[in-house]
Amino acid sequence: MNDTKPKITVVGSGYVGMAMSALLSQICNVTVYDIDLKRVKLINQGISTVDEAEIHEFLNTKNLNLHATSCKKEAFKNAQFIILAVPTNFDEVKNFFDTSILDQIIKDIKNIDNTATIIIKSTIPIGYTSNQCRIYNTDSIIFSPEFLREGQSLYDCLNPSRIILGSNSKEAQMFAKLLSDASEIDDPKILFMSSKEAESVKLFSNSYLAMRVAFFNELDSFSYGKGLNTKNIIEGVSSDPRIGDYYNNPSFGYGGYCLPKDTKQLLNSFENIPQSLIEATINSNAIRKNYLRDIIIKLKPNNVGIYRLIMKADSDNFRYSAILDLINGLKDKGINLIIYEPN
Repeated sequence: MNDTKPKITVVGSGYVGMAMSALLSQICNVTVYDIDLKRVKLINQGISTVDEAEIHEFLNTKNLNLHATSCKKEAFKNAQFIILAVPTNFDEVKNFFDTSILDQIIKDIKNIDNTATIIIKSTIPIGYTSNQCRIYNTDSIIFSPEFLREGQSLYDCLNPSRIILGSNSKEAQMFAKLLSDASEIDDPKILFMSSKEAESVKLFSNSYLAMRVAFFNELDSFSYGKGLNTKNIIEGVSSDPRIGDYYNNPSFGYGGYCLPKDTKQLLNSFENIPQSLIEATINSNAIRKNYLRDIIIKLKPNNVGIYRLIMKADSDNFRYSAILDLINGLKDKGINLIIYEPN
């Protein structure tokens, strides 16, 4: 480790944690904290904990200042910035993000070292950051949303579409500069705003993507029902530059770890404010899965083959994959399934 470089601690070694660690360890001393000893060992052997080619290559070819530990005191003590990249699952009963892991980590950090600036990368409810700042009487807890694609998370860190900080403090500006300096593009777009606005950007961004997926899935359902060629219609629609030829592939529905929970959290955040699009997007996703299930059932197959469980190409993540709902729907009807999944 180079003692002259800033000390950064990253909590969590999933896609976000590994990408942020690889990115910042080019110019900082980065310590990854994880309770999973197998992951700690992998990182210290120069091996990525996630299956992403660019991260593997980065660890093998770059001179990085990176190590991992399962010791909280070692990880948190004297860190200038502590980045939190831990899961916040959606609690279907409470209809709200479960931030209990995040709550405990912030408490641990404050008990061990009260001088570090905490950067939250986990997706959180709107108002969470300001509430934590009130609890600890501090302005050194900052939300900075990530916009990473699984399978291309390091690429997106190196080529950020925008860098957003939910604060305009000196520490927020310093962290934004670190992200900018570690990237591969000149003068990336940097936006400073309130924590609630930054939290809203994250939820609205993912909800828009979910809405776009739902739109093209409904187009595909319409085409199937009318005996039309989906590809021709999508090409014609997407040729309009205002719409664009991207993020327009029909699927089993949006799934994965982010879009389902983020749309539900945003819907909850509206409370008494009128809305219809967000709720319609969530309902459309369920309708799509049921429609595909019913089509298959009507064919009365003896066996149904499932090719891969992963949520999308170039990912090794099965969590909340849209195909899982379709599998469960077919299983409930007693249909025999044969699943191919090399992972």
